[in-house]
Amino acid sequence: MAEIFEPTSLSGIELKNRLVRSATWEGLANADGEVTPALVRVHEELAEGGVGLIISSYMYVQRVGKQALGQIGADSDQLMPGLTDLARAVHDQGGKIVGQIVHCGGQADRRQTGGLRPVAPSAIESPGYSTTPLKLTADQIHEIIDDFAAAAKRLQKTGFDGVQLHGAHGYLLAQFLSPLRNRRGDRYGGSLENRTRFPLEVYRAVRSAVGDDFPVMIKLNANDFLEGSTTEDDSCYLAAALAAEGIDAIEVSGGTPGSGKLGAARPHIKAPSDEAYFLPQAEAIRRAAPSVPLMLVGGMRSPAIMEKILAAGTADYFSMSRPLIREPGLPARWQSGDLRRAACISCLGCFGPARKGEGIRCVQATGPA
Repeated sequence: MAEIFEPTSLSGIELKNRLVRSATWEGLANADGEVTPALVRVHEELAEGGVGLIISSYMYVQRVGKQALGQIGADSDQLMPGLTDLARAVHDQGGKIVGQIVHCGGQADRRQTGGLRPVAPSAIESPGYSTTPLKLTADQIHEIIDDFAAAAKRLQKTGFDGVQLHGAHGYLLAQFLSPLRNRRGDRYGGSLENRTRFPLEVYRAVRSAVGDDFPVMIKLNANDFLEGSTTEDDSCYLAAALAAEGIDAIEVSGGTPGSGKLGAARPHIKAPSDEAYFLPQAEAIRRAAPSVPLMLVGGMRSPAIMEKILAAGTADYFSMSRPLIREPGLPARWQSGDLRRAACISCLGCFGPARKGEGIRCVQATGPA
């Protein structure tokens, strides 16, 4: 396991291994999006457990773009003390942390936005959601771009090691790329070039705000697995454009809440053949952006599978979410020589407690709530 556990430098972030905690929703922020002691403790345990890089759960950049109970906010300077505490706690345990920022667009929830109706590229319902969003005006688009940049700057000031744009799972950046959800007739819709304009402008604004020495990454849907929506043709075009502009890493993912069995968090990862289910998409992104470090998420459970993918040159880092909910110390276990697969059985039960306001946790390890 020397290759997985070899130290690397990711655009100046010194990492002790190639294992990444992929962003998940902990559901532990307070009603105003503030970091809580419970949220800090989750991240301390992850850092103690030996993961090379922690990517925070999705932090909303505008209240109208908030989706979930207990979601972290990055839309106000008032939230900076808690963000500082979070970054410091990870660093005190020898870890590294990148903050993920998002606007959930048409997948936002009015119960969390203070009653504000969701906004999106077009007034089209997102698959799996019943609310028809309002179509964004050009001025609103520019405001959102500015708010992404402001959120990234807050993370930089509060001690995070980098920022990741959430361009996956049907959220706003992905909605603009999707020909299914983006039916605009202006410069932000229609052609593939126009549909990539918004995510590229978000990246440029963030880069301008934080400078060249602060890593800016993206989580990118390679395929939405929805008829008429984003495919590898679209995502590879965007990946190549981002590579040309200096993106520091791409985390390859796929699916949306409306994609059914082909969503991002798939159940029943029982055998090695079930693992790395976004590997074909990672291979496509690698060809489109060969010089950009790639993180592969999606059913990663076995060190041997990761080593094989690393040796093939398809991915450079391996992202896990649910396995680290059950076993925060999984990286340390593997490094100690215990190479059994992750204990996570991919039941999706970990999200149940969070929906009740209790925070995400493994119900297999702790028993049902």
